[in-house]
This record gives sequence, C-alpha cells and structure tokens, in this order.
Amino acid sequence: MLKFSRGIDQDRAATAGGLQQIAFARGAAAAAQPSRLPTLVATAATVAVLYFARDVFLPLAIAILLTFALAPLVSRLRRVGCPRSVAVIGTVTTAFLFLSAFGVVIAMQVSEVAQNLPTYQYNIVEKVRTLKETGSESQILERIGRVIERISTEISRPEPEMRASPEPAPETKPLLVEIFSPQRPVETLKNIINPLLGPLATTGLVIVVVIFMLFEREELRDRFIRLVGYGDLHRTTEALQDAGARVGRYLLMQLVVNITYGIPLAIGLSLLGIPNAVLWGMLAIVLRFVPYIGPVIAAALPLFLAFAAAPGWSLLVWTAALFIVLELLSNNVVEPWLYGSRTGLSPLAIIVAAIFWAWLWGPVGLVLSTPLTVCLVVLGRHVPQFEFLEILLGNEPVLDPKERLYQRLLAGDPDEATDNAEDMLEEKYLVEFYDTVAIPALLLAERDRARGALTNAQAAQIAQSANTLIANLEEIAGEEEGEEEKGAEAQESDGDDHDADEYDLPPGDGKSVLCVGGRSDLDDVTASMLAQTLWIQGADAAHAGHEVLKAGNIKALKLEGRNAVVLSVLDRDFMRHAKFTVRRLKRMAPAARVGIVLWQEDARPGTTERDQLIESLQADFMVFGMGDAVREALSDELPRSLKLAHPKIAPGYAMRRSKRADRESTVKAD
Repeated sequence: MLKFSRGIDQDRAATAGGLQQIAFARGAAAAAQPSRLPTLVATAATVAVLYFARDVFLPLAIAILLTFALAPLVSRLRRVGCPRSVAVIGTVTTAFLFLSAFGVVIAMQVSEVAQNLPTYQYNIVEKVRTLKETGSESQILERIGRVIERISTEISRPEPEMRASPEPAPETKPLLVEIFSPQRPVETLKNIINPLLGPLATTGLVIVVVIFMLFEREELRDRFIRLVGYGDLHRTTEALQDAGARVGRYLLMQLVVNITYGIPLAIGLSLLGIPNAVLWGMLAIVLRFVPYIGPVIAAALPLFLAFAAAPGWSLLVWTAALFIVLELLSNNVVEPWLYGSRTGLSPLAIIVAAIFWAWLWGPVGLVLSTPLTVCLVVLGRHVPQFEFLEILLGNEPVLDPKERLYQRLLAGDPDEATDNAEDMLEEKYLVEFYDTVAIPALLLAERDRARGALTNAQAAQIAQSANTLIANLEEIAGEEEGEEEKGAEAQESDGDDHDADEYDLPPGDGKSVLCVGGRSDLDDVTASMLAQTLWIQGADAAHAGHEVLKAGNIKALKLEGRNAVVLSVLDRDFMRHAKFTVRRLKRMAPAARVGIVLWQEDARPGTTERDQLIESLQADFMVFGMGDAVREALSDELPRSLKLAHPKIAPGYAMRRSKRADRESTVKAD
C-alpha cells in the first residue's frame, strides 16, 4: 500500500513538474509572440491607400484578376506548341473583343429599351389604377363612406340665389422661354468625347497590364517570392499556387454557371414575349458575379418590364416562375456539379466583403469582391501575421468538435450541442461520437477544473447540460440498438467474413452491467455515456453517481446479478483511492468483474504500466477508451480472486495479544 502510494505521489510530482514546464513554455511563447498592433496599423494604412488611390489600384486589380483567369488558357496553348507571343496576344485580343462585343450589344439593347419606355406608360398607369381600386377592405369602406357623405351633403345644401356679377378676367399664364445658344462643332465633339476618355483610358491600361503580366508571369512570381518569402520558398510557392488555383477556378466556374443561367433565361424570356430578352440574359451573366445581390437585380428588371409590357398579369406570373425554376436548377444542380466554384469563404464573409469592396471601389469593387476576398483568405492561411483573416472570412471550422461541444456545455446550451451532435451522428455511430468528441470535451472540463479555471458551479452546469445531451440522444441510441440487432443477424449469416474494427463491439444480450462515476459530477456523466453505449449493445446497463461510493452509501448498491461493475474516472488522482473502492465492490459482488475506465485521449499508458496498475489495484481490468470499456464490461472472463493482505507478525506479538485478552476477560468477570 505504501509502495503504491509512493508511486502515485511520484507520478503526481512528475505530472506537476510537467505542468509547470508546460505553463512556463506557454508563458515564454506568449512573451515571445509579437503584438498584433503593427499588423492592425498596417492593415488600416493599406485600406486608406486603396481608398484614396483607387484610380490607380482599381485597374491594377482588374488586370491581376484577368491575368489569373487567362493564365490557364495561355498555359494550355503553350503546351500544344504555340509561341508565347501568339498565345498571349491571341488570348488577350480574343477576350477583349468578346468583352467589347458584349458591351456594345448591352448598350444597343439599353438604348432600345429607353426608346420603348413611353409605349409602356399606358399599361403601367392602368395597373397602378387597378391596384388602387383593389385596395384593402378598410380603404373600400372609407371610399363608400365618403361617397355617402357627399351625397347627403348635396341633398341638404340649399339652392344658391342667382345674382348678376361681372365675369372675372381670365388669368394670364407665363410663357416658357427656351434660351438657345448654338455650339460650335468642336465644342460638341468635345462634350461627346470627354465622358468616354476615362473608361477608354482605363480599358487600354488594363489591356496593356494584362499583356505584360502574362508575358512576365514567371519573372513576377520569382520577384514576389524574393520580396516576401525568400526565407520560406515552400510556403510562398504554396500560397501563390493556392491563390492562383482558387481565383482562376472561381472565375471560370462562375462564368460557366452564369452562362448556363443567362442563355436559358434569354430563350425563356423571348418565348414569353418579353422585349429585349437578349439584354436581360446578358445582364444576368454579368450581375450574377455579384454575390446574393446580383441575381435579385437581374430578376427585378425583366419583372418590371413584364409588369409594364402587357395589360394583364399572366406575363408577370410566368416570368417570375421562369426565374424561380432557373434559380433552383442553378443552385441545386449546376453549382454542385461544378464543385470547383466553391471559394472557401463563409456566406457572411461574402456579404461583408461585398459591402466593404463596394464602399472602397464602388460597383466595380462589388463585382470583384469575391475573388479579392479569396486572395485575402489565402494570405491569412499562409502568412502567420494575417491568420485572423482566415479565421474571420474562411468557412473552415476554427474550433475542434470537442472544443465546440465543451464551449456549448459551458454556456449551458444543450440544444445547440444536440444539433451539432446529430449532424456528426449522420456519419458516425454514437459510440464513436462519445469516444472521440464527448469524452474529450469532458476531459477539457476536468483539466480546467483541476487547474482552478473552472468553478464548482460551472462544473455542475456542464454536467447538467451533458446529461440533457445524453437524454436528447436517447432516440438515436434506440435506432442504433435496432441496427445492432440486424447487424448481429447478418454477421451470424455471413460467418467470419465480417472485418473487425475499433468500434466493432460484442453483443450484450444476457449481461448486466453497473457503471459508477468515480469522484465528481463529470465522472457521473461519463458513466451515463458508457451505460447508454452498453444498452445499445443489448445489455442491461445502469449507472450510478459517485455519491454511492461513500462509506455510508456503498452498502446500498444493488449488485446482485451483475456481471460487471465499471468505475468511470476522468481524474488520474482517483487512483490513490481506487484500491479500497475496488476491494469493497469485489467483496460485495464476488461474481462480478470490477474494472476501471480511466478516460484518456492522448498519452495512454502502455501495456506494462497498465498491467502493473491492475495488479496493484486488484481490478479485473483497466482501460482508457470507450471501445475497450464496452468489450471488457461484456467479456465472459471470470473475475479474479481478491488477494487479502497478510502482514508479517513481529516476535512476541501473539503472546502480548493473548495476555491482553486474558486481562479483558478478567475485568469483565469482576
């Protein structure tokens, strides 16, 4: 016993020393970690420069994104033997000719729509009048009341006396005078050309920059690596490849999705009789690059035209139905099929990025918001100073499932914890969820409790929320119990062809197991999880709290007919008292196997250390995970006999004990 206690004390001392070293290392790492203030200042300065110098950076950003989009096509032409100059010039010329033709068609269609708007005025006025007449019931009653009141007023009004009066002179209305000053031809030409100079100059600048970037793409890459990542070539190269692949794939796949949406839209609107159907299809292709807002704008304009073009309402209904069908097909068929269109951004990040870039660079920034934000996420993924960008904007979970569950339990929100658990249980069994997520979450809570970061009230709150979670998963446990029965029948019919894995557990039919928490409410929760898992396997499983192990309560335990009694423990310090608890339980239930589950996620003891602990505790088994706990609890092995201690008797001890007994008998006789 003393030897075991010394071993435990040494283990605790080593653990405490290790914790001190870990705490010292964390403190040193925190002290060595640079402040985020310079990064935030640099970010704010960058945003200010982008805002005030947007006339310079906006064409450059457009050129960079077009370079990302055209680079794969240039590379493919180079592979088939096309010279670099021909590949670059041909690709850029084709792309900008297509964009120019696209813009010319849109301009012509917009002009035609503007000329036809007066012809739709009568339909719009008639429909607005109809909407006013078919107002709410209160408006109709109000109008009826006003009519009745006017009629009664006219009936009760006396007839006015006729008297001669001179007719009033008609009012003179002012004449509108338009001042016309003839302009010279040079001034007229100047007024026409001046508004076009800015867009034409920007377009020309973008074309030139794209051509030079495609010509010197490899050299620009090497210069960028030398500038920002010469000390870490691997990380910088990976960042460049990631950014190029994501942006290029997004632009290409989004273009394909938009084309598969715009062409059927133009055809459908043309069949319905909507004027300028080609314009609305082309606008839909462009506007759908704007996240969330673009499709709404693309649908609003044709719907308004359907409202104005026909006197009835059927055209508006059919147009709305066309948009709904195309949206459903695009979102649920085309986009999942083109899996590469995913960008790694969260939906909220896409909306916030659209607002930010629209404020920074206007409508063009709104169109460029998604690819630019993708570049920022890639920067945060590969550059430690900008890791916060990936955390804020990325769609990858920032917390492990166990940490997320622990946070929800700590917040007292078992409902969200249940929802997350049900999502994970669509892909894994309940025993795997308990072993890889729930138990590790409770281990985090136990570590916080051991170092004083978790109060008793918070620990009780976690235990209560966890028990609610277990109760909420009772239905899923019942479904898995039925699956286990079917699986057992199939296994019997298949013979020995079933491949065993970590969670291939034995059936528990005819077995009775009691799971008992070790020393805290958190241990009681783990006992409940183990009991539920055993129940799924078909065993008669029950659980009890740690309070029953106290000296005055342990005798009330009902152990008759139990095949196994399992102590469920999160805290390793329980091993100091485990030997006495195991002895008592084995005396009370000699036919039951008594074992301990010391829950451990990492750094589990080896076989030799485990065998030594089993021998010193005189337990039948000792395991560290859910799968092994279920197997040992349902095992058919016989319990080991309890070895009683036989201390050595000192010389003369028996003679002194005999004399003491004689004196006690003499005193009683007197």
